[in-house]
Amino acid sequence: MASSKANQHQLPSYHHHLIPLHLHQSCRNLLVSAFLLLAAAFFFLWPSNPDLKITHLHLESIDIQTIPIISVDITLGLTIKVRNVDFYAIDYSSIMVSIGYRGKKLGYFVTLDEGHVRARGSEYADATLELNGVEVISDVILFLKDLARGSVPFDTITEVAGKFEFLFYNVPLKARVSCEVLVNICNQTILHQNCYPE
Repeated sequence: MASSKANQHQLPSYHHHLIPLHLHQSCRNLLVSAFLLLAAAFFFLWPSNPDLKITHLHLESIDIQTIPIISVDITLGLTIKVRNVDFYAIDYSSIMVSIGYRGKKLGYFVTLDEGHVRARGSEYADATLELNGVEVISDVILFLKDLARGSVPFDTITEVAGKFEFLFYNVPLKARVSCEVLVNICNQTILHQNCYPE
């Protein structure tokens, strides 16, 4: 009797529901694929700075004073191509052009002309740099040698600042391009220019 009661009170058995191995691998592959897809979408949709290119650079005037101190009056006109490589339109708010001599900045000019570049599109913008009475204090000897040769090397930096709107947020953008310009003092022309993005 006791043995029959003991048999009636057996411990409950637990059934383990095993998930097949191929389902584990399928879930893992699905998660990895989803992650890669999100990463690719983030990479392609995240904005990058616009491309800048100087399409036209024109020396309008240059005048160099040597008495009582060495100073430069220069007017430089340029046309900039702003290319938007993204899937969002961008608005630029200012164009800054600076000029220097042998790595030393002489001056800069900022224009506040606003512009709009559609997604995957391009726009052209004009800017004029006009500096009067800029003193060349450093590298005076090199500057005098360049004057004697009849050509002076200048370097310019052009910077475009703007923004694009993404999910009600304004994300700032900035792009710049540098140019090395060799100017003929006698006939006031540009002998050589080399521009590259930074």
